[in-house]
Amino acid sequence: MVVFGRRNLLLGGGALAALSVAGCNGGSGGTSGLTPDDMSIGNPDSGVTLIEYGSSMCSHCREFEEAVFEQLKTNYIDTGKIHFVFREVLAPVDPQRVIPTIALAEYQVARCNNATPEQYFSRLGVMFEQQPAMFQAGSRQGIEAKLVEIGAAAGLSRDVVMACIADPAGAERMQRLGELATRDGVSGTPMFFLNGTKLEGPEIMTYDGMAAALDAAIAARG
Repeated sequence: MVVFGRRNLLLGGGALAALSVAGCNGGSGGTSGLTPDDMSIGNPDSGVTLIEYGSSMCSHCREFEEAVFEQLKTNYIDTGKIHFVFREVLAPVDPQRVIPTIALAEYQVARCNNATPEQYFSRLGVMFEQQPAMFQAGSRQGIEAKLVEIGAAAGLSRDVVMACIADPAGAERMQRLGELATRDGVSGTPMFFLNGTKLEGPEIMTYDGMAAALDAAIAARG
C-alpha cells in the first residue's frame, strides 16, 4: 500500500496550478456514504458495496487492477452481486507534485465527454496499463502526448482531451474527494471499504481473499 499524509489528500489550487500538461461513505461505503463524485459499476441495489480509494499513479493499485479486478468484475460486478465504487485519490506524492498532477489529468481524461461508468472504467484500466510508460514519459510533452494517445484510443480528439484536462471542475472534485478521504481515515492506497467497514490484511490484495470477504457480505444479506 502506498502511504501518504493528510496534506497529500488535500492538494488544492497551488498544486493543481502546476498542471502543465494541460497547457495552461452511510453504510454503503467508507463511513461517509456515496457522493455524486463517485464512479461506480455493478448493482447499487445488491446491498453489498465495495469502495476502493485508489490512484491511477499508485503501483499497488495497478497490481490490484492486474491481479484481482478483472476476475472481480466478471464474477461479482457484472453478475450484479455487488456495487463497486472507485474513489479517486491524488497519491502518491513526490516533492515536485508531478505525480498527483498526472493523476488528476488522467481522471479528467477518463471522465471526458461525460463518459459513462463503463467508459470510465475502461479508460481507467488503460491508465493502469500505461502507468509504467507514464512514469517514463519524463517531460511535459511526453506526458501530454501519452494522455492524447490514450484519449485517441477512446475516440477523443487532442483538443477535447486538452480541454477536459484543463477543466477547473476537476480540481474542485478532487478537493471534495480529498476531504472525504480524510474523514474516512484513508492513509494510503489502495484502501477498501466493504459496506462501511475497512478491509484489513494482505489477503485483500488477492482475488481469493477479496472473494472471501465479498462472499461473507453477500451471505450476511441473506
